[in-house]
Formats: sequence, structure tokens, C-alpha cells
Amino acid sequence: MVAAVSGYAMDGFDLLILGFMLPAIAVSLSLTSSEAGSLVTWTLIGAVIGGILFGHLSDRLGRIRVLTFTILMFSLFTGLCAFAQGYWDLLIYRTLAGMGLGGEFGIGMALIAEAWPPHKRNRASAWVGMGWQLGVLLAAFITPPLLEVIGWRGMFLVGLLPALVSFVIRRSMGEPEAFTQKAALTESLSFSQRLKLLVKDRRTTKASLGIFILCSVQNFGYYGLMIWMPSYLSSQFGFSLTKSGVWTAVTVIGMTLGIWLFGVLADRFARWKIFLIYQFGAVVMVVLYAQLSDPTLMLFTGAVMGMFVNGMIGGYGALISDTFPVEARATAQNVLFNLGRGVGGFGPLVIGMLVAQWSFAAAITLLALIYLLDILATLFLLPKKQGGEDTLGAIG
Repeated sequence: MVAAVSGYAMDGFDLLILGFMLPAIAVSLSLTSSEAGSLVTWTLIGAVIGGILFGHLSDRLGRIRVLTFTILMFSLFTGLCAFAQGYWDLLIYRTLAGMGLGGEFGIGMALIAEAWPPHKRNRASAWVGMGWQLGVLLAAFITPPLLEVIGWRGMFLVGLLPALVSFVIRRSMGEPEAFTQKAALTESLSFSQRLKLLVKDRRTTKASLGIFILCSVQNFGYYGLMIWMPSYLSSQFGFSLTKSGVWTAVTVIGMTLGIWLFGVLADRFARWKIFLIYQFGAVVMVVLYAQLSDPTLMLFTGAVMGMFVNGMIGGYGALISDTFPVEARATAQNVLFNLGRGVGGFGPLVIGMLVAQWSFAAAITLLALIYLLDILATLFLLPKKQGGEDTLGAIG
């Protein structure tokens, strides 16, 4: 749990400090707004590529071994970002760092699913999901004061520290028993054979499509909101970087509470019903948030909105682990979640275009519509059983 949570915390920390640093990077390297925004997009595109690649390797070679490699890759290219001289070399470093980042979610979730009992799988997966928020909170609190002192290049070097800690933790771990028991089978499967397990039959294909839609909506909404929120608060209300960080942190605290609560509820009640409650809550709260103009009211409403919008990630790891067998579990986690993350990477670009065309309020209101797609996917595509009783796609 510590290994999975620390790795995912590192991912959240890195991506949010990038959001805070974009204005300073743009000025220093003379980037256009489109070029600055594309640094986030290409980080997430790299995560898609890395997630698919390292998910397969994790199913083939072992969870811990591949996690250790991804953390080293992420660390190396995050550090190199500090020495970028222009747009193109920074873009390359961010994309390659994103590839290392892409392996974290799925492999960590597969590791937890195989180390914890099925009846506690939802809350265990939710704790991993909370790791991201812990990293984001850390970034929100330390980036504004540190950025003024050490600059954006120094912040990329600071981003190395969580990675090194996580690497040390993982070096002392062995593979989970559920994986080692199927080691012979997992090593014999090719990448294409693993992918076929995700679309083995009509029932499995429906589940994969439903999960992909949920992951896409989740990431699109999250990145669209979180990347633009500091800039919006600064331009609309004249907030300093530090004050924007506090407002963002309160929203993230709401997200963290929502993830924890999702895990607790999903272990006690039907998970698909908890998804529906959160999805309806997201529609209502996003529309309400978009209508507000009082900064203090936005502070508290943002926390409630965050609870619903990002709380659903507390269920994705357990949902995918319950749906697919050990021999394709990390592949399924990383392929489905990171394809959704790739779609989500366009969230900041789309929100940016809508803001330029109309306003932030209009952009956020339109964002609420995507959660209606979530509701349809949950009702008609997702498997309704959980706790390992509905594993699909197994060989034989």
C-alpha cells in the first residue's frame, strides 16, 4: 500500500507543479499559450504510451520490477526538464517523463488487488487513488513559495525527491503471491493475447468500453478543471499564486474525502449504484459552481464539487481488478485508464478554447454534460457484480 500510494502521489505532485509553473515557463522560454498547454497534453500522451507498454511488461515480468523501472524513467526525465533550453527539448522530456508516469496507476492498482482481500478491495483501491491527491496537496502548498525562490527549473529538481523515496520503498518488496502463482502463464502470453482478453466476448467488450468511457470522462473533467483553476482565480479575482494555491487545495481536500468515502461505500453497497450517485452529484455541482461569483462561496462549493467530480476514481482500480484476471490485470488497468487519460489530456485545450470563445463559466457549464455520458455507461455497460465474483476474460 505504501509503495502504491507513494508512487501515485509522485504523479499528482508532478502534474500540478507543472500547472503552477506554466506561466513562468512560458515567459522564460518565450512559449505561446498553445505551446504551454501542449506540455500538459504531451505529458498525458506519453502516459498513454507508457501505460500500455508497462502494463503488459508488468503482467509478464512482475509488478515490482516494472514499477521500479518506471520510477527511474520518470525521475530521469523530470530532472532533465530543469535543463531545457527551448520548447522542443522540454516537450521531449515531458513526453518521456509521462511514459514513466503512465505505469504508476495501473501497476499499483494491480498490486493492491493481489495483496488485499476482495471484500476490502474498493477501500484499498480508494486509498491508492487518494495518493494522487496527497501529491497534489503537497504541490499546492509548497509550489507558490518555492517557485518564487528557486524558479521553475529548481521545482523540476524538487520533483525528483518523491520519486527517489518511492524507489527506495519498492526495492525492499517482493511480488504478490497471486502473481507468482500464475507466473508461468503470464510469461507465456504475448501483448496481443493480453489485449484480446479485454475484448474476448460481447460481455467483456461491453465492460471494457464502459470502463474506458468512465476513465475518459474522469480525466477530461479533472484536468480541465485543475489545470485552469489557478489561472482562472488569478485573472478573475486577482488572487496571488499563494492564494490560488489555497483555493485549489480546498478543492483537492474535497476530492480526497470523496475518494475515501467512495471506497467505504462501495465495499458495503453495490458499487455501480455509488458510481451513479457520484455522477449525478458531479452534474449538479459543476453547473452550480459555474454560476458562482463570490470567491468565498466558491471555496466551499469547490470542495463539494471536487468530492463528486474526482471521488469516482476511488472505484476504478477495484472495478478493473474485479473485471479482468491476474494474467491481464495490469494491462487492463493501464490500457483502459491511460487511454482515458489520453482523452483527458485534451481537457485543458478544450476548456482553454471555450474560455477564449465565451467565458470560464460557460466552459465549466458545458463540462457538466460529459458526466451524463458517464451515467449511461454505468447503467448499460458496466458489470454489476464485484469483489472478484465477476471476473471476465479469463483464459480457458
